[in-house]
Amino acid sequence: MRTAVLASGSGTNFEALAEAHRQGMLAPAELVVVICNVPGAGVLDRARAAGVETLVIPHRDFASREAFEKAMVSALRERGTALVVLAGFMRVLTPAFLQAFPQRVINLHPALLPSFPGADGVGDALAHGVKVTGVTVHFVDAGVDTGPIILQEALAIAEGETREQLAARLRAIEHRLLPHAVQLVAAGRTRVEGRRVIVSEEMP
Repeated sequence: MRTAVLASGSGTNFEALAEAHRQGMLAPAELVVVICNVPGAGVLDRARAAGVETLVIPHRDFASREAFEKAMVSALRERGTALVVLAGFMRVLTPAFLQAFPQRVINLHPALLPSFPGADGVGDALAHGVKVTGVTVHFVDAGVDTGPIILQEALAIAEGETREQLAARLRAIEHRLLPHAVQLVAAGRTRVEGRRVIVSEEMP
């Protein structure tokens, strides 16, 4: 399954995907392109080092969100993309983009959804005083971090833990969970039934 990664930042989660791909742990997913909306972002260097095509499409170059997304969809279709992975992509996608890849866009979030959606899942969990947080990988729908959940892993918050410390521990989980979810989807081992994602034990 030809897989594209959309990213805006340093790209540590892309690097986890690339390493899983190198080790043969992502099959049948194949990383074909990284699209970044921020010129000079660290993910571009990581992608080049991994031998994956990079494409910079700055959202600020477009008059509307629709025009920006149309350019991305066009680029993805040109490359035969079947699965889109959001790995630190800091733009909310519209239904028009999602309809181009139905139930084939997945996202990573540093909290146990549906708790603490949005841009600062780590900080929001700490501010709320919860004792347990975690990482979620989910299909993307028209809401913000509201799509059906593929995988989750919980993590107990240590007393006095800082935002930076917690984020670092969550990243270690992200780097494990995201490649696993991509492999499951690419292998056809997930199906969506209402709000639930059913994960089969064996490949069909």
